[in-house]
Amino acid sequence: MYIQDLEPVAGSLGLSALIAALPLLLVLVLLGAVRMKAHLAGLTGLLAAVLVAWLAYRMPLGQTLSSAAQGAAFGLFPILWIVVNALWVYRMTVRTRHFDVLRRSFGRLSDDPRIQALVVAFCFGALLEALAGFGAPVAICSVMLVALGFDPVRAAVVALVANTAPVAFGAMGTPVVTLAQVTELPLEDVAQVVGRQTPLLALVVPLVLIGLVDGRRGLRETWLPALACGTAFAVAQFAAANYVSAQLADIAAALAGAGALAAVPRARRPATETVRTAVLTGARSAELDERDPRAEVIRAYAPYALIVAVFSVAQIPAVKDRLAGATRTYDWPFLDVLGPDGEPVGANVFTWPIVSTGGTLVLIAGMCAAFVIAVPARVAVREWLATVRELRYAILTVTSVLALAFVMNLSGQAGTIGQFVAAAGAGLAFLSPVLGWFGVAVSGSDTSANALFGALQVTAARESGLSPELLAAANSSGGVLGKMISPQNLTIACAAVALAGREGDLLRKVLPWSLGLLLVMCLIVVGQSGPVLGWMLP
Repeated sequence: MYIQDLEPVAGSLGLSALIAALPLLLVLVLLGAVRMKAHLAGLTGLLAAVLVAWLAYRMPLGQTLSSAAQGAAFGLFPILWIVVNALWVYRMTVRTRHFDVLRRSFGRLSDDPRIQALVVAFCFGALLEALAGFGAPVAICSVMLVALGFDPVRAAVVALVANTAPVAFGAMGTPVVTLAQVTELPLEDVAQVVGRQTPLLALVVPLVLIGLVDGRRGLRETWLPALACGTAFAVAQFAAANYVSAQLADIAAALAGAGALAAVPRARRPATETVRTAVLTGARSAELDERDPRAEVIRAYAPYALIVAVFSVAQIPAVKDRLAGATRTYDWPFLDVLGPDGEPVGANVFTWPIVSTGGTLVLIAGMCAAFVIAVPARVAVREWLATVRELRYAILTVTSVLALAFVMNLSGQAGTIGQFVAAAGAGLAFLSPVLGWFGVAVSGSDTSANALFGALQVTAARESGLSPELLAAANSSGGVLGKMISPQNLTIACAAVALAGREGDLLRKVLPWSLGLLLVMCLIVVGQSGPVLGWMLP
């Protein structure tokens, strides 16, 4: 039996917090300063966390290694199980060229480049974030905007800034699923609060994109379509996260935003030659003007419709109870941890939701989609295996970071840091999104930032009398605004539009927007922590 001691170093909370923070600081330095590859930095940080737990916190080595193994197991299932199956569906659509059909369908909604930026970067980018994530929206949307005639730098900046509001629910809700697990808070509670923060960003981001594309003239002439798109996106994301399923939030929001643009007459109005000359610098790709048969367009949308259908059916109470009945619970071996209060911690037990987890539901929808878009079974299996190979380094990164997080949580390191940070008192609500923003800016992943800082935020919230769900959600919601300045995303954007070596130029253009939107999020969280916006919380 191991009982957590939150002041193991000389009985001092400050010294203990300093030692406990070493694994996190090491990972951030290796990623941000040394520019070490993420999977190597994760493994190095894991080693540091194990040593701190064993030597400083005097956690038995066997239990330390067992907690790391449990974190890695959670990384594989359900987190990577969701990611692999979601990316597999995307890869099948690329193989059958239905992804190109879908891309052309989105591109035909308007010939106004300002509206095209919303359709491609904001709506279609959110759809890509829902399934693929991990940099795919920035890479693909940047290329699409260049094909439409956008200047490469402008295309990359628009794609980076647009990749904010959907990130917390990306890859079928992976960041919030991770956050719920490491904080031991119910997924529904975390998703509901995140779903009352990021939709507020969605109201603003379309207007920012219009300003980036065409300045004040663009805002003056197209503010109504931008506002309609942002409002529809926000309402759909809020509704899905709060009343349907966190995994469907981005798909619902992306389709609702695109539908709103299609419904606003001003969005379909042709752009003047003055606007096209001012905004576009290159020739439009002829491939975007190809006409696709209606049946192929329906097939292109089918995988997303099937995912929505499968997840919706899974929310029917009778079906939900039946699926939950397949969940298995195990006592995790060689792990017997008590909190500082002497009560057993939840991680002593490992829960395996075999069928009800998002990854299995995506797999079911993917098998149906393979039939609809005519992917032979042998090819579908080959694509699934290719997806695993493609994600091999991401798999190593996610498992090592979650192993690190579990070691820190179970040994008491996260609790020590949380108690120390709680001294910020009321200011903690303002700083909470900043911590998530910093984590994503360095790691490039909202999932990783949630794994690293989620438990810390909850501990600090409880010590300072704030809502644990609010600060946990703030970590993820603030984190989405750090993605546009992460070295990983900047490099992806530059590579996609042939701007190798110009990451610094992009950083200078997106950093003010990252900081400005972060300030907005900090003020939202402060308001939600008190009477001003406290009514927004469930």
